[in-house]
Amino acid sequence: MDIIEKAVTVLMHDGLVIYPTETLYGLGADAFSDEAIIRVYEAKKRPLGMPISIAVSDFDMLAAVAHVKPEMEGFLHEFLPGPITVVIPARNTVPEILTGGTGMIGIRMPAHEMARRLIERFDAPITATSANLHGAKDPQTPDQCTVPHEFLIDGGHLPGTPSTVVDLVAKTILRPGADVEKVGQFLRKLL
Repeated sequence: MDIIEKAVTVLMHDGLVIYPTETLYGLGADAFSDEAIIRVYEAKKRPLGMPISIAVSDFDMLAAVAHVKPEMEGFLHEFLPGPITVVIPARNTVPEILTGGTGMIGIRMPAHEMARRLIERFDAPITATSANLHGAKDPQTPDQCTVPHEFLIDGGHLPGTPSTVVDLVAKTILRPGADVEKVGQFLRKLL
């Protein structure tokens, strides 16, 4: 059994997997399992009610969890896959706990091959929150991943700059991070 298959087996049993992305280490769990999602909140000591983003492997999976309006497509195809989290209206398939009751969901489509293979093989979205305690330093190396977990995919030393979070409805940057200059330029063209 290869490393991705082992990680998928953990996810299928509501377990927590730490995985590398092009930005930092993420904490992955089945985004459709209430039990797995609660475990993510508990592992991070993150307050309930704070939204948690999810990661998808492709545009079909993104469309299955979010309402993509035609005016959003240019941005999505320009920046995904990549170090960007887009916040867009969630479909009813997304557990409300992930949206924090906002009706919006943060979505990542990682450009990191291991992360994409994991999500593809699991064939469903996984959580995309950093693998650290809430408010702690973003994890760039496996030893900085301080949350409880069942499995870790070692991707070595990662850049450590978090994704830029963009609200595509309001066309605003919620959190600057990777590629923020390019994102800002693109958004200014849309306004």
